[in-house]
Amino acid sequence: MPIDRNDERELATHEFATGLREPLMSDEEFADLGQGEWAYIRPLTPEQARHVFPTVDDLPAGVDLYALLAADGTPIVLTDDKGTAISHALGDELEIAHLH
Repeated sequence: MPIDRNDERELATHEFATGLREPLMSDEEFADLGQGEWAYIRPLTPEQARHVFPTVDDLPAGVDLYALLAADGTPIVLTDDKGTAISHALGDELEIAHLH
C-alpha cells in the first residue's frame, strides 16, 4: 500500500509540534556548535556593553560600540570600531556569522 504524502506531512507536523522525534544533537553538542570557529559582531549601547562586559568601566554615553562574541555568546572583545572587531575575528581565524 503506497504511503499517503498528506499522512507523512501530518506526522512530521505532529512530531515537530510535540517534540516526539529524537533530537539531532544533545544540548551540550548544540552549545559547542561553532566553538572556536564562529563568532558574530553585535552593536551595543554603552548600557548593554556594561551588562555583557561587566569589568569594563567608564563607557561614554552616546557612542556606538561593537562586541565580538563567540558562537555561544561569550564576549571576546569590545570596541567602538566595527572594522576593529572584524580584524580581531580574522586574526583569531574566526568565521563571522551574519545574523539578521
